[in-house]
Amino acid sequence: MITLDFSKIQIRPRDRVLDIGCGTGRHACVAFTKGAAVVGVDRCIRDLEKARDNLMFWDVGTKENGRWELLAGDIRDLPFPDDFFDLVICSEVLEHIPEDRQAADEIIRVLKNGKNLVVSVPRFFPEKICWLLSKSYHQVEGGHVRIYKKTDLLRMLESGGVRKWASHFAHSLHTPYWWLKCLIGQYREDSPAVNLYHRFLVWDIMQQPWLTKFLDRILNPVLGKSLVLYLRKENNV
Repeated sequence: MITLDFSKIQIRPRDRVLDIGCGTGRHACVAFTKGAAVVGVDRCIRDLEKARDNLMFWDVGTKENGRWELLAGDIRDLPFPDDFFDLVICSEVLEHIPEDRQAADEIIRVLKNGKNLVVSVPRFFPEKICWLLSKSYHQVEGGHVRIYKKTDLLRMLESGGVRKWASHFAHSLHTPYWWLKCLIGQYREDSPAVNLYHRFLVWDIMQQPWLTKFLDRILNPVLGKSLVLYLRKENNV
């Protein structure tokens, strides 16, 4: 499930791309197929193992001029020099980090001047309803510790030296699924409604029919589950 719009950002062969909180490598794989030198960082070893398998599916370490590397690490203390990456992707990560200001400073620090940072977080309205419907939704180890308003997130990021140049919402068809899951019980596996909706989402991700792509696009301004920000690091900030 791809959250950011790669058509908005130009990835050139051999660009250095950091996917922080890469999970199983959904965005790292896309950047890799464009010939980038991708570094995926995550705290979860199990997810990194899945990311390795997904990247190896595309090629064994190379594609065109692309390269990939996976590291276990912490967003709050990245092992890279200043101004190192041409693109930093931070998708659905900051809402998990208590020290989000420190994390934001780190991902901006390692980004080259004039280059792009893409950040996505759960959108305020759908996320707030999930919190109201289910305490267990966020009261779990490693779960969401805050709900961002767009203005607050932008203020934090822009104070660190980046400026927004685009934004959009994503995954509107996933919002009702999470509301339903929170209402019925997040960990229940015996709900026909939840299971049916999950099968529909898996089918949609795999098949990508034009109708659901159209519905997702027109519903995103209202129901989009994720807020996606595109920002550029500026020399004079």
